[in-house]
Amino acid sequence: MITGKRKPLTRIFDMLAPYESVLVVGCGTCMTVCMSGGLKEAEETAAALRLHRQQEGRPVQVKARVVERQCEPEFLETLDAELENYEVVLSLACGIGVQCFNLFRPQKQTLPGLDTWGAGYPVKQGFWQEACLSCGDCVLDQTGGICPITRCAKSMQNGPCGGSQNGKCEVNSENECAWQLIYDRLTALGKLALLDEIRPPKDWSRAHHGGPRKLEREDMQIG
Repeated sequence: MITGKRKPLTRIFDMLAPYESVLVVGCGTCMTVCMSGGLKEAEETAAALRLHRQQEGRPVQVKARVVERQCEPEFLETLDAELENYEVVLSLACGIGVQCFNLFRPQKQTLPGLDTWGAGYPVKQGFWQEACLSCGDCVLDQTGGICPITRCAKSMQNGPCGGSQNGKCEVNSENECAWQLIYDRLTALGKLALLDEIRPPKDWSRAHHGGPRKLEREDMQIG
């Protein structure tokens, strides 16, 4: 899932300072699950903005809504009637949702209320571990299901590096060495021989370094 964290309220207040009517829109999937941008958080943000403006003596018209996903236009269409009543949208979706809102509803500016952190999984309540950089060339079949591109600070294809000590990363000693985790996992699976092969340098052309990527499925296209 994509994870994110709400921007500081002071930053949100500054972004919205020029506007007298704001529609705060949450996202009903990833940001609801990570408790950053669901209906509850949208209502809390709207209430905080309302109180802030009252203290400034500048009342604001503000309402909280949520859609299932902001990254798909059919869900944004459910807001069309309400959008006319507000000057600006504050999105509590990931950066993808904010961009889609602006793309599919260009007549209404949408501002980001969250900072997107990345794709990860829940380790425990309130804690998520980044797990995938969407590099476009998955090697999890060779590394016991542990991603060296994301989990290794150096994104090494062959590891561990010489700086790893006692199973900890030399870049950040609070992090476990990804390649130690991979070694332990492959040992447990009886597939340690997978590490005998030296992997060539990663082909980063499939990643985002050449600009935004496009995924095209001709079998799904109509017309």
